[in-house]
Amino acid sequence: MAETVEPGHYSGKRDIRTNAVNYVIELAAIEKAFAGHQVLKKVSLRVKEGEVCSIIGPSGAGKSTLLRCVNLLEQPDGGNMIIAGQYLEAGRSHSRRDLLTLRRNVGMVFQSFNLFPHMTVLDNIVLPQRRVLKCSEEQARTRGKELLERVGLADKADAYPAKISGGQQQRVAIARALALDPKVMLFDEPTSALDPELAQEVLAVMKEVAASGMTMLVVTHEMGFARTIGDHLVVMEDGAIIEQGVPEQVMSDPAEERTRKFLSAVNR
Repeated sequence: MAETVEPGHYSGKRDIRTNAVNYVIELAAIEKAFAGHQVLKKVSLRVKEGEVCSIIGPSGAGKSTLLRCVNLLEQPDGGNMIIAGQYLEAGRSHSRRDLLTLRRNVGMVFQSFNLFPHMTVLDNIVLPQRRVLKCSEEQARTRGKELLERVGLADKADAYPAKISGGQQQRVAIARALALDPKVMLFDEPTSALDPELAQEVLAVMKEVAASGMTMLVVTHEMGFARTIGDHLVVMEDGAIIEQGVPEQVMSDPAEERTRKFLSAVNR
């Protein structure tokens, strides 16, 4: 039986006196169904501050749906969450202010890059700062240029998305998400639409973001990233978590036969 996350449970920084752990993401018994099909079955998960949690599993396991529930792109049917200190309960109406707070704290990078094609690379990064953070144009452009430098695309500021590669577009999408200074970053198979060489460009940026101390929840098929960069590994199947733990341990000596079969298939 999954425990219920109580309002106010999130405790901020690690409390040395009590040795309390700071969980930036807490999910308790999250459920989601589409047209009567149960996609998520009481999924419970905690992610510590600064932790990179990778989620792997076969197609249809519910991985992407879980990420979309975390930032309320999909409304869970059951359960409750605390995301960066914000308590959210399934079935409760969330105000526009609630959603803005959540989106401000949680950046998301999708499989498809979702850049505005009619806007330059820099303007794609400026827009959310202007709308969400209410930054001045000058502040937003300065921050945008800094982030493009960070992801290795300073020379592409005035280019349009159609004129840069898929890997470069995904790096712009990461810069755009970082522009809001989120407390959590969600990545939904960010390299699945890219060839191996371009995927490595994106993974290099993700590694840098992880090294900066960002809390990350990553749905991925990149087993090397999950093993070497991830701090925690979650295996999902049929809408549920079937195994989780330290990546090296789970991948080298999985406890579940279903995990063994999945890893055997992806490592062929």
